[in-house]
Amino acid sequence: MSKLVLVDGNSIAYRAFFALPLLNNEKGVYTNAVYGFTTMLLKILEEEKPTHMLVAFDAGKTTFRHDTYKKYKGTRQKTPPELSEQLPVIRDLLKAFNIPHYEVENYEADDIIGTLSKRSAEEKWDVKIFSGDKDLLQLVTDKVHVALTRKGITNVETYDLAMIDEKYGIKPEQIIDMKGLMGDSSDNIPGVPGVGEKTALKLLKQFGTVEALYESLDDVSGKKLKEKLEENKDDAFMSKKLATIEVNSPVDIEVQNLELGELDNGKIVELFKELEFNSLLDRFEGADESAVEEQMEDLDVQIIDEASMNEDIFTSPSAVVVEVLAENYHQAEIAGISVANETGNYFISTETAMKSEAFRSWAADEKKEKWIFGAKKAVVALGWEGVELNGIVFDVQIASYLIDPSASSHEMADIAKRNKGMAVQSDEAVYGKGKKQQIPEESLLSQHLVRKAAAIRELKTNLEKQLQDNEQFDLFNDLEMPLSVILGKMEMNGVSIDTEELKEMGSNLGEKLAEIEQKIHELAGVEFNINSPKQLGEVLFEKLNLPVIKKTKTGYSTSADVLEKLQDKHEIIEKILHYRQLGKLNSTYIEGLLKVVHKKTGKIHTIFNQAITQTGRLSSTEPNLQNIPIRLEEGRKIRHAFIPEQEGAVIFAADYSQIELRVLAHISGDENLIKAFNEGMDIHTKTAMDVFHVDEDNVTSDMRRTAKAVNFGIVYGISDYGLSQSLGITRKEAQKFIDRYLDSYPGVKEYMDQSIEDARENGYVTTMLHRRRYLPEITSRNFNLRSFAERTAMNTPIQGSAADIIKKAMVNMAEEMDKREMKSRLLLQVHDELIFEVVEEELEEMKELVPQVMESAIEIAVPLKVDYSYGDTWYDAK
Repeated sequence: MSKLVLVDGNSIAYRAFFALPLLNNEKGVYTNAVYGFTTMLLKILEEEKPTHMLVAFDAGKTTFRHDTYKKYKGTRQKTPPELSEQLPVIRDLLKAFNIPHYEVENYEADDIIGTLSKRSAEEKWDVKIFSGDKDLLQLVTDKVHVALTRKGITNVETYDLAMIDEKYGIKPEQIIDMKGLMGDSSDNIPGVPGVGEKTALKLLKQFGTVEALYESLDDVSGKKLKEKLEENKDDAFMSKKLATIEVNSPVDIEVQNLELGELDNGKIVELFKELEFNSLLDRFEGADESAVEEQMEDLDVQIIDEASMNEDIFTSPSAVVVEVLAENYHQAEIAGISVANETGNYFISTETAMKSEAFRSWAADEKKEKWIFGAKKAVVALGWEGVELNGIVFDVQIASYLIDPSASSHEMADIAKRNKGMAVQSDEAVYGKGKKQQIPEESLLSQHLVRKAAAIRELKTNLEKQLQDNEQFDLFNDLEMPLSVILGKMEMNGVSIDTEELKEMGSNLGEKLAEIEQKIHELAGVEFNINSPKQLGEVLFEKLNLPVIKKTKTGYSTSADVLEKLQDKHEIIEKILHYRQLGKLNSTYIEGLLKVVHKKTGKIHTIFNQAITQTGRLSSTEPNLQNIPIRLEEGRKIRHAFIPEQEGAVIFAADYSQIELRVLAHISGDENLIKAFNEGMDIHTKTAMDVFHVDEDNVTSDMRRTAKAVNFGIVYGISDYGLSQSLGITRKEAQKFIDRYLDSYPGVKEYMDQSIEDARENGYVTTMLHRRRYLPEITSRNFNLRSFAERTAMNTPIQGSAADIIKKAMVNMAEEMDKREMKSRLLLQVHDELIFEVVEEELEEMKELVPQVMESAIEIAVPLKVDYSYGDTWYDAK
C-alpha cells in the first residue's frame, strides 16, 4: 500500500535550530539546523519507510491570510541569519536524498500539506505528517496521522483520532474553533482575550463550533465570559478563518509523482564531509562508489633495489612522494617512496631507501631541488628515520590550498582532477579506509606512487602560474613554504611532558570527583550513577521535582543547556555541571594526553595542519594542544605538565595583544580606532565610552564586558541574534549596541561596505598578504546565502591577516634564531601566541628578540603589541 509522508520544512528546521547549540563547520558555515533536520529525515526514512514523500516550505513572509488580517504573524521575531543561511543547505540535502520539496507563492507549508493530505486520503493512501505546529491536528482522519515534535527534534508524539479525543475531547475539525476562541500568540492570532485552552474546550464540548456558540450565546454561563465573547465576536470568527488550513490550495503536483527515488550516496557523502557530519558518514560511505576509479594505463616504473641504487637517479629537480598512510604520521611507517624526473619514474622501498647513502645524501642536499606533495609530512616521516630532507622548493598541496582554500579536498587525486592533470587514483581506492586500510602488493603500490610523483611534475607549472596570476607567489614562496619546514621541525622536537605530574593531576581530579559525587548524592538524598542521563533525569525531575525543560526519546534531557537553565532552581545543578567539567578534563585531557605520549621520546608531538582553514590559521591535532581548556583553574593546571626538555630552560610565552582589532584599525583606516591604539588606550574601555556615551571614569566592568563582546563580535561578523545570545540580552538591545559601535567608528562601517563591494566585483576577498577566500554566493539571489557571504567578506580579511602576521613572525623568528645559532627553540603556536623553550643563557636575549621580531612582522597603521611571560612550566609562563 502507498504511504505518503509530508514534512513541514520550516517548522522542523526552526525546531532543530533552537534545539541544538549553534554549530558550524571549519569553513564557518552554521550547521545545527541542517544536522537536526538530517537526523529527523533519517528517522523518518528508517521508521516510516514511505513510498512517497514531500517537504513543504513557506514561500515568503506574506500569504493570503494577510489580506484578512495584516498583523498575522506580525509579532514573530525576524528569523536569525544563522538559521536563514541553513535553509538553502537543507534544500541541497533534500536533493541529495532525492526527496521532493515544494512551495506555493502566497500560501504556507501547512496549506500544501493540507491539500496533498486531503487528495491522498481520498485515494485511500496512508498519510503521516511531521511538524511542530499543532494547527496541523485539524487534518487528522482515519487515514491521516500527525506526528508533532516534542522537546528536541526526533522525539515525536503521533496523533490519530483516538489521541485527539483523549487529549482534547474534541474532533480534529474543531481544532480551528479552539484556535478561533483562544487565539495563537505565535501566529499573532488574537482570539478572544481571557479565553485559554481550558475555557475554549469547555465551550466547544457544550456548543460544538464557534458559529453554534454565538447562536446560543445566552446559554453561556458566566457574565464576564459572555461579555468578552460578545465584545470580540469579529475577532473570534476572523481567528477561526486564519487558523483554517486551505486544503484546496493551488498545488500543481500529483501525489503519484512524489515517489521516493534512490538516494544519491555520492552527493550525500560529499555534503556530509563538507558539513563535517562525521557521525553520519558511516551510513553512506560504504555505499558510495565514487571512490572506484577507472583503470589507468600503467606508467613505466623502475623499481630500485640496493644493486641499482646510484646518484644518477636523483637529478635536479625531482618530484618526490614519501607515502605515510596514518593520520598520526609520528607513529607510522613509510609505505614507500617514489621519485620522478627527466630520467624516469622510480619506486624505492622504504627499507632500500633507508639503507642507501645515495638516497640520504640526495635528501639532505639543499641544492638538489625537490617538488613534493605534503612537505611537512615528508620532513617529519623521514626525520623519524634519521633522514634529513632539504631543498624543497615547491609543495603541490600548499599551492592548491592557497589558490582555493574553499576546495573540499587538497588530496593529490582531487588536485589533479581540478587542474585537469594526469589522472590519479584516490588513496581510499588503493588502500581502503580506516581499519580496513592496507598496503597493496608492490606492483600496485609502485604504480600509485610514481603516478603521484609524475602528476606533481605535470602540475607544478600550472599551479605556479595561478599563484603568479593571483599575486600569491610571495605568500607561497616566502611564507608558507618555509613555514612548512619550520612546522615539521616543531613537530619533530615535540613538547616535553611530565607524565608523573599528569598522573598526579588525574589522581587529584579523581579525589575531587569523588567528593563532588558524595555531595551530589547528599543533595539528592539517594545514591545514583551521575553519568547515566536516565538516572540523573529521574532524580532531578521526579525526586527533586525540578521543572522539565526538554524531553528525549528515552526520557528527560539532562544536557548542559538544560542544566544551565536550572542553575537557580537547586544547589545540586552547579555541582553536577562542575562534576561533568572535571570528568571531561580527566578523560579528554589528562588521560587523553597520557595516551599520545610518544613511546620513543616520552614527549607529545602534535600535528599542525597548514592547509585546512579558509582563514589561513593553523590548527592542531593528535592531540589538539590549542584547545586545552583554561577557563577552569583545574584546566589551566594541565599546563603545569608541559615542561622544558633542556636543563635550566624555561617555557616562554609571547602573545599578540588584540591583534584582530589592531588589524581592523589598519585595514579600515578608522581614525578613532587608530587614535585609540596609538595613544595606548584600552580599546574595550574606549568602545564602552563611545557605545554608552560616558567618560572613562564612569565605564563599569559590565559596560566593558559588553563593549568587548561587541568589539570581537564585529570582527567575526556577529548578528544581533549572536550578540544577544552572547550577552543574554534581547536582539533589539544587541542591534542597538552594534549600531552605536558603527556610529562611533564610521571607518569600520565604510570598510565593511567596501569589503562587500569588492567581493561582488572580484568574487573573492584578500588578506594583507593576498591570501584569497572565494565567495561565489556574494551575488546569489538567495538572501540567506548572500548574507552569509557578506559577513564572510567583512571578517575574512581581518582573521586572515592576523593569521598571516603570526605566521610571518614564526618564519622571521626561526631565521633569526638559526642565524644566531641559538639553543632555544619554538615549541607551539596557539591562536595568537608563540610558545618557546628558552635556555637560561639566552633568556635576556629572547626577552628583547621575541617582542622585537613579532611586533615588526608586518608594518601596520597601529603598533603591534606583544606581551610575554615565562616560567618553569607552560602554566607558570602565563
